[in-house]
Amino acid sequence: MLNTEEVLTVGVSTRALFNLEKENEVYETEGIEKFRDFQQMNEDEILKPGTAFYLIKNLLDLNRVAGKVIVEIVVMSRNSPETGFRVLNSIAHYKLGITRLALTGGKPLSPYIEAYGIDLFLSRDENDVQRVIDSNKCAAALVY
Repeated sequence: MLNTEEVLTVGVSTRALFNLEKENEVYETEGIEKFRDFQQMNEDEILKPGTAFYLIKNLLDLNRVAGKVIVEIVVMSRNSPETGFRVLNSIAHYKLGITRLALTGGKPLSPYIEAYGIDLFLSRDENDVQRVIDSNKCAAALVY
C-alpha cells in the first residue's frame, strides 16, 4: 500500500495539463451544454500538452528514477465524467502514469483537495487557485 506521507501528491487541472483553451472558450461563450457536446464529439481527438504538461511529465519520471512512487498526480476538473473521456484518452496516449482523477461535474475543486491528499495544486484558473489557497489545505500556483 502507498504511504502518502512519503509521496508528493500534486493536483493539476485539466486545463493546465492539456491545452483546452478552445474548449474553455466554448464553455465561456456558449455554455455547459455546448461544451459537453463539443467534448463528446471530439472524444477521440488527443489533446495537446498544456502549460504544466512537461512539469507533470518530469515529476512522474522521478518515480522511474527512484524505483518507487514518490510523486502522484491527481487530475482535477470541474468536467463531468462523460466529458472526461477525452482527458483519459490523452493521458493514455502520452503514457502518463496518472491513475486518479477528480471530476466534480461543475462543482468547485477546493473541497476535494483534502480528500485526495493534495500537497500542491496547479491550475490556469485564478479563482480555483485562490479558493485552494483560502482553504489552507495545500500550496497552490497559477500556471500560464
